[in-house]
Amino acid sequence: MATKNKTTETEVSVNDFIASFVDSEQKKTDSFKLMELMQEWSGYDAKLWGPTIIGFGTHHYKYASGHEGDMPLIAFSPRKAAFSLYVYSDNEGSKSLLGELGKFKMGKACIYVNKLSDINLSTLEKLCKGTIAYLQKHPESAC
Repeated sequence: MATKNKTTETEVSVNDFIASFVDSEQKKTDSFKLMELMQEWSGYDAKLWGPTIIGFGTHHYKYASGHEGDMPLIAFSPRKAAFSLYVYSDNEGSKSLLGELGKFKMGKACIYVNKLSDINLSTLEKLCKGTIAYLQKHPESAC
């Protein structure tokens, strides 16, 4: 039986979400700046995915196993501890950019940053655009 993805696009206002969910003024400022930049870099409006992920564009993926679903091309979440940036694809282009990004921690497919001033925004732009290009060419990829 196919499983339903838990994180799907919603109709909730991204501006309302940031205003009500984010408790730090600096994180609110950074959230609105990230939203503006990711909209510009992706060419897509911000949409809320699930309860806390702000995504841009849509990527439909399908694995060899038959599992398939939709996810944003790039996204972020203004979590309490740090921003979760969903802008990384596991390829040589993305890997080579990490050394130029600045101060961050890496999860499996997620980059964690405390604040935007900790990272190089032009490198983040390259990561975002590279990930969008990679996902558009690789429908089997979900991260």
